[in-house]
Parts: sequence; C-alpha cells; structure tokens
Amino acid sequence: MAAERILVTGGAGFIGSFLVDRLVEQGEKVTILDCLDPQVHPAGKPDYLNPHAEFIQGNVLDRNLLAQILKRVDVVYHLASAVGVGQSQYQIEHYVSANTQATAVLLDVLVNDRPAVRKVVVAASMSSYGEGLYEAPSNGVRLRPGLRPEAQLARHDWEPRHPVSGEVLHPIPTPESEVFQSNSIYAMTKAHQEEMTLLIGKTYSIPSVATRFFNVFGPRQSLSNPYTGVAAIFMSRLKNNQPPVVYEDGNQTRDFISVHDVARALAMIKDNSAVDYQALNVGTGKPIEIAEVARTIARVCDKQIEPDIQMKFRKGDVRHCYADITRIQTLLGWNPQVKYEEGIRELVAWSEKVEAEDHFEQASAELRAKGLL
Repeated sequence: MAAERILVTGGAGFIGSFLVDRLVEQGEKVTILDCLDPQVHPAGKPDYLNPHAEFIQGNVLDRNLLAQILKRVDVVYHLASAVGVGQSQYQIEHYVSANTQATAVLLDVLVNDRPAVRKVVVAASMSSYGEGLYEAPSNGVRLRPGLRPEAQLARHDWEPRHPVSGEVLHPIPTPESEVFQSNSIYAMTKAHQEEMTLLIGKTYSIPSVATRFFNVFGPRQSLSNPYTGVAAIFMSRLKNNQPPVVYEDGNQTRDFISVHDVARALAMIKDNSAVDYQALNVGTGKPIEIAEVARTIARVCDKQIEPDIQMKFRKGDVRHCYADITRIQTLLGWNPQVKYEEGIRELVAWSEKVEAEDHFEQASAELRAKGLL
C-alpha cells in the first residue's frame, strides 16, 4: 500500500509531534504546518521534531500557503490551536482568529479549491461541555447543573447542587450526546472548530471526525507556558521548588490521559470509516482529583512539597468532568493503555532534561487584573 500524504497542522506542538512520530513510523509522508507561537515555542523550532517529516513554518490563516499544501495531501489532522481557558477570556480576538477563523480558512479551501483530501480530523475539547454530567443520589435523575453560583463558591460550598432540592450531586461519565455549555471563549472556539468541520464534512461528503480531548499530559508539553495543561504547570512549579497552586479545595476532578494514547487514537482514525462524521471523547473514563495530581508529581520528583490549596475560585471553572469512552471503544476498538502514574513518571523523567521557567505568578496576576480570580 502506497504511503499517504498527511498534513498535521500544529504538528510541532505537544500532541501533534507525537502524532507525527507515529505516522512517520507507519511509513506515511507527513507535512507539518506550524507557526511556532513564541508562547509555546520560546526557543523556536523544537529539537524533538521528526527529521523524516517535512516542516513548513506558517499559519493556517495564510490561505494561499494552505491551498498550495493541500494540493498534495490525502488526510488532514487539524490540531493547530490557541490553548488556554483563562487567557481566552481577555485575548478574545486572538483566540477566535487562531481557532475559529483558521478552521474557517481550512474548510473554505477544501470546499472551493476541491483538493483531493479524503478525510479531516479536527482537535476538539472536553472544555466545550462545561460542567459534566451528574446524577441526583435521591432518585437517580441525570442532569447538567451548569456553573455553580459565585455566592455558593464564596461560602466554600464547592460541589454542584440540585437546583430545586439543593442536594449535592454525584458526577458520572459524560457521553458525546451531551450538549455543549461552554464557559470560556476557548471552549466556544473549540466547539466552533468541531461543529464547522463536521457540518462541512457532511455537506460535501468529506469524511470528518472531531476528537474531544480531555486532560492530555506527557513529555513535550511546554513547562514555561503558564496557560498549558495543569500537570505541566505543576511540574514547572515543582522543578522551581515552588508549591503547585490548587484552587478550591483540591477535590475537583478531571480525566488525565497520556499523550501516547491520544496519538494512537488519532492515527487509528484515518483508516476507520466507522467513526466518520462523529465526535469522539478521548479520555480514560477515570476521574482524578487535582490535588492528587500535584501530590503524585511531587512524590515521583522526590520533593516534600505539598500543594498550596488556596480555597479560592476562578470564574468559569467546572467542578467535575470525565469521559464516557464507550463510543471510541466500540467504533474504533481503542482503549487507553498508559496507566496514570506510569505517565506521570515519564513526564517527570523527561522534565529533568528540560528548562522550566515558572511564569505562574505572572499569569495569576493577569487573571486577577482581569477580574477572573
């Protein structure tokens, strides 16, 4: 079987670079298009980039460049994106441009220039759900409570409650059938990317898939970017002998999945028609408390540093959200393979060779100045 020509936008990034490695290993001809955003790549082109992939520094917003590249592409993985929930609340134009508008440019080229692209996979996000799915313990009714009122959070009453009875709700896995309740510009733009791609895909019979990533962690995630994933932020703090800062009481949960499992899922999608025109949760289905993440990283680092649990809240934060992965298991035959602590050990081992500038306080000051903290 002849090698396929595959474009990975954002292919120099955290998830993209692991996908590129996997595709090259499978014998595909891979092109990376990446703008090398200084916030993510302060040192420029990363040294981990696969030498067997073609690298083009450029932006998906550059229609002419994108149109030239797409003339020689069979499959597109659109992973290029501005990432960061809090930052998106005040860099609104940037996030809408980098996420929504860039995806619009990609789809416009596919529709109007009609390159022979046979499949498009777009990176979506669990953040678009907002709060996850819950169950009322008294009667088993399932509901989505939405954001907790600020007056409730000010009382340090952290758990979502039933809007009528007031009973504390129990979190359960969130399936793809749940509607989006985006609480940030970032979450909205990720929903735009997904919904536009699936709509245009269906309209023009271009097989398309949206992968809703949960909390992806692992090597190559920027340790100097204070707007990246929480595991990398905690890692950066500990490397600088500072306590990881945890909001609320630390018992809020997320679904942490290894970047290796994510890259494997992405690589499997291109040759599986059962997932065409679908959105897929990509997580583990297991909730982990945020304070426990901080303690696990400290333990693996052999540092006696407890997290700084601040009992403060950030506007728009959700309490619990973890994946129902039945759909991806059934349609793709995929299951996560990397155990959580095994993934943390790999992250810590990799971090020992990497520079980590701790910009957390600067990022927190920005959030406070914008009234978000």
